[in-house]
Amino acid sequence: MVPHSPEITPATPSDVPLLLELIRELAEFEQLLHAVDATADSLGEALFGARPDCEAVVARIAGEAVGFALFFHNFSTFRARRGLYLEDLYVRPAMRGRGVGKALLLHLAAIAAQRGCARFEWAVLDWNQHAIDFYRSMGAVPMDEWTVFRVSGEALAALAQSAPAQGLIAAPTRGPTEGPT
Repeated sequence: MVPHSPEITPATPSDVPLLLELIRELAEFEQLLHAVDATADSLGEALFGARPDCEAVVARIAGEAVGFALFFHNFSTFRARRGLYLEDLYVRPAMRGRGVGKALLLHLAAIAAQRGCARFEWAVLDWNQHAIDFYRSMGAVPMDEWTVFRVSGEALAALAQSAPAQGLIAAPTRGPTEGPT
């Protein structure tokens, strides 16, 4: 356990540069730094714009940022209730194994319960055995019968071009590189 329990607070607009730094650290750990095209402006808009797409919390010990979690609501049609989806949880390497990740996960579980969510879920890279073991120790179960699919970039543009124009639901638009991944 850490000498001081982490203080976990909702991110504020002033945390955006810090969150972007932590996101880049996470991407480097996941060997995906080349995929990060988020900017302070796009992240700030996603978190604090007129219609926020996601939320984040920051874990600090003695005032120093040591980790974060970024999350948003999804929806279960079978339960007709929303869920909480953890997009990213990251703890700086020097603070791993000291309870920070657990504190972040417990904090989000409490948010999910308080908001009446039917479930709390996330994905983990299959090579990250340490994280997999940690999540199992917290009572999470893998959804081995599910396979995640993604369409992005040029493939998404091509797929969208093949959609009939009539009957589309108008929604707020974003630039081609903005919005959550």
